[in-house]
Amino acid sequence: MLEQNINDERGQGENPISYRPEIRIIAEDYEIPQLNRKRRISVLLPKSYGSSEKSYPVLYLHDGQNLFDGGGPFGNWAIDEKLSDLASKGMGDVIVVAIDHAEEERVLEFSPFKETKWGKGDGKKYLKFLVETLKPHIDKNFRTLKEREHTGVGGSSMGGLISIYAGLRYPSVFGKLMIFSPSLWITPKIYFDAIAFHQPYPTDIYLYAGGAESVNMVGNVKRLKQVLEDKNKEGAMVNIELHIDPQGKHEEWFWSQEFPAAMEFLYYRN
Repeated sequence: MLEQNINDERGQGENPISYRPEIRIIAEDYEIPQLNRKRRISVLLPKSYGSSEKSYPVLYLHDGQNLFDGGGPFGNWAIDEKLSDLASKGMGDVIVVAIDHAEEERVLEFSPFKETKWGKGDGKKYLKFLVETLKPHIDKNFRTLKEREHTGVGGSSMGGLISIYAGLRYPSVFGKLMIFSPSLWITPKIYFDAIAFHQPYPTDIYLYAGGAESVNMVGNVKRLKQVLEDKNKEGAMVNIELHIDPQGKHEEWFWSQEFPAAMEFLYYRN
């Protein structure tokens, strides 16, 4: 796998004192043995990474095609620009790992349920890839803070749904969840899974929903927040920030606007 640095091609922006992260393509065809597929994996390194010896917290984000460098057909989050802005304010020391989605297989790959109306969900295998293959590779090849309290996972829509399950299934790995407009409509079973969930570790969750999304989006996200917070009565340690944008639509532009606030809450609140 050939690691590439694409900043040389796109430049460092118009600002001569740039805080733009260094973007490296780990591989265009990174092997996912759990799914017998290959995928582009990118890493955005803080501007300070090359000039320091310290280790950094990590955020794993799904739908890499929609995160930076032009993005997908519906726009992108522009996280490279957002991370640059955060860094200029002293909040840029996080490594972001961007995992491209599976194109036409995206819905099934992000579905943690065995049976769906589209076919058999591969979400559990995808999460095993994150935990058993990708995270060890990132921790081995980059200076990361490996512990759960420094490790986050996030995404939007179906990417938000699978991120919830990453936290539910692997609470010893992920201590921070960035959940934007999750596709909770896929199945009501998620609420029962959340009720059965036992969280012995402190976990920070940033939830976002837009009022101009589906008719049930805001209600579903509020319900999920309540279910998770109720677990605190049983000894769980879940800290949730919920933001509702009344005008928010199910689009990358709105998730881009929400990204800095989520980063600040998850990584710089303390």
